[in-house]
Amino acid sequence: MIFESHAHYDDKAFDEDREQLLETMQENGIERIVNVCAEVEGWDRTIELMEKYPFIYGAVGVHPDDVGALDEHAVERMHQLCRHEKMVAVGEIGLDYYWDKEKHDSQIYWFERQLQVAREEKLPFIIHSREAAKDTLDTMKRMKAGEIGGVVHCFSYGKEMAREYLDMGLYIGVGGVVTFKNARKLKEVVEYVPLESILLETDSPYLSPIPYRGKRNSSLNLPYVVDAISEIKGVSAEEVMSVTRENAYRMFSKMN
Repeated sequence: MIFESHAHYDDKAFDEDREQLLETMQENGIERIVNVCAEVEGWDRTIELMEKYPFIYGAVGVHPDDVGALDEHAVERMHQLCRHEKMVAVGEIGLDYYWDKEKHDSQIYWFERQLQVAREEKLPFIIHSREAAKDTLDTMKRMKAGEIGGVVHCFSYGKEMAREYLDMGLYIGVGGVVTFKNARKLKEVVEYVPLESILLETDSPYLSPIPYRGKRNSSLNLPYVVDAISEIKGVSAEEVMSVTRENAYRMFSKMN
């Protein structure tokens, strides 16, 4: 069975067939799914999914592109939602300097506030970092993020940065990009990082693996990610699925 550590089934891309798709997950080997919030408007949609499907859990947070919607009232609600029995992480949170939809100082401020929520609620975090390597790392060191624990989702930096996060005891999220022919840097990271520090993810509906690149992604495509990691690390697909599953249950300890 495969543990999907990062998907967005509350996204409008699934509006036409969400129920039909999700009902096929477990028969196709997807044991657990963490539905990760990206915007305040997604919080209630994620709760609905968690309460409807026994195998779906949630992470509550706001993506750096949408932190303009945050205020202290919203942060207080985050605290409350973290106490839902199936809310297992704070995320996705972090910094994104690629789209630059929000000012950098605002992104950093709300990144820190959400890391503090994770610390106070004793939940792991799910980090989004794009074109913001130094500021992300500096913020996490300043906030002593290694004491909280979590995963750097959709990892897009090199081996040196991976080592920094491994030294903090964090996990590295690997998804469909690892199947791309031009993903040399990520393949090197996967080769370098111990399997015991990797989580499987799709970021559905985004980042579909080969052979579905450019199409809507879903957790049903995770076997392609498994096979790519298996080939890079020279271990069986079964071992990749088993070890990453154990990793996920270790990080999302509230499920146990």
